[in-house]
Amino acid sequence: MAKAKTAKAAYRCSECGWQTSKWVGRCGECQTWGSVGEAGTAAPPRVVAAGPVTAPARPIGQVDVRTARTRPTGLDELDRVLGGGMVPGAVLLLAGEPGIGKSTLLLEVAALAAKSEEGRTPVLYVTGEESAEQVRLRADRVGAVTDDLYLAAETELSAVLGHIEDVEPALLVVDSIQTIGSAEVDGTPGGVTQIREVTANLIRVAKERGMTAVLVGHVTKEGAIAGPRLLEHLVDVVLYFEGDRHSRLRMIRAVKNRYGPTDELGCFDLSEVGIVGLPDPSGLFLTRRDEPVPGTCVTVTLEGRRPLVAEVQALVAKSFLPSPRRASSGLDSSRVAMVLAVLAQRCKISMHEKDVYVSTVGGVRLSETSVDLALALAVAGSTVDQPLSAQLIALGEVGLAGEVRVVPGVQRRLAEAARLGFKYAVVPRGSLELGDGTPLKRADPQLTSYEGMKVMEVDSLTQALQVAFTAP
Repeated sequence: MAKAKTAKAAYRCSECGWQTSKWVGRCGECQTWGSVGEAGTAAPPRVVAAGPVTAPARPIGQVDVRTARTRPTGLDELDRVLGGGMVPGAVLLLAGEPGIGKSTLLLEVAALAAKSEEGRTPVLYVTGEESAEQVRLRADRVGAVTDDLYLAAETELSAVLGHIEDVEPALLVVDSIQTIGSAEVDGTPGGVTQIREVTANLIRVAKERGMTAVLVGHVTKEGAIAGPRLLEHLVDVVLYFEGDRHSRLRMIRAVKNRYGPTDELGCFDLSEVGIVGLPDPSGLFLTRRDEPVPGTCVTVTLEGRRPLVAEVQALVAKSFLPSPRRASSGLDSSRVAMVLAVLAQRCKISMHEKDVYVSTVGGVRLSETSVDLALALAVAGSTVDQPLSAQLIALGEVGLAGEVRVVPGVQRRLAEAARLGFKYAVVPRGSLELGDGTPLKRADPQLTSYEGMKVMEVDSLTQALQVAFTAP
């Protein structure tokens, strides 16, 4: 008789549920290291009987939404990113590199919430990385000392829940989630099991009490939030705090927001006396100089509904290495490589024996495709050692065929550039059409005036190079 086939052991990712027939060190779905373990034979699903409900189901029109409305934090730039403010019962995750200013920002938010004019609003700040005395010194420096702001230095989950019972805060800040652990769960604080257990308990308490909770998260060297990917799925809002450590400029953006937009950007000025919002950051990402320099080009990017004028710089130098270097800072390296290939193939600008360095000014990160044209003009200018006009901006996406494609919000971008005094613009053809597709009236098919600027519309990257370097 043929032997009965035994069930082959399967392996399953504890983070996303991905399964494989053999063990691997990294999950093939969520790319998490060390999360794949033996799953064994899958058991049939259990039959669960119906039980009591916490509240009867109601028609959706009868649900009271007044308790779920946003409450301003007092920082306009943070409210812009959150969609108006914090929602009671919401759980937010703020991630950023060490020393970027996360604790300073949240201490400012906690102090403003405690000083709210809506009556007594207790706020609980739990620190697991610093002592209470260290946080008090920072609070004195930034002016965040108030009677309704309570401070606790704890690393045990049960102690944190005990403080919540005593204080009954409207806002809870935990700095950071990787330092809090539970004695009832195996593993060290910061591990997958501990983070999952601590986060689940804090979310439960926040939903039951209608308390807003803000959790600080560490990031890995790749820039991702440390810990299980499940952490980002559990919380309601995920915020990233970014900036150059050697600059005072800080930026915050939302990558997940159940209560507002995910494409807004907030700008802050971090100094020794605290952190303040920058309602008009345009111009901070530009270099002030008397004479134009080869290898620079200005563009306008859209962060949500906010246009930001930024400068792209490029340096093309002779290489003495077998494989020339390609370095980028603040720009997507894959987009940079694509633009360099288009310049070499379509515009016959050879850089195969030269090092190429590209960067942005002020530590801003430009991920929009509208930066392609400015990047190409900056690299071309550095290659031929010819500067562009200091009053020129460039907008457009560069395709692999060498065409320049239309990007959204061109008229809003041009209005912002005109406000800052720029006189010339290179844009894709069709950017200045009305909503019904009717082009604006112009005397020259390649030159028009908009917001006091001379706008040159181009079809290809070759044409853009010609008009950009011949502009006054």
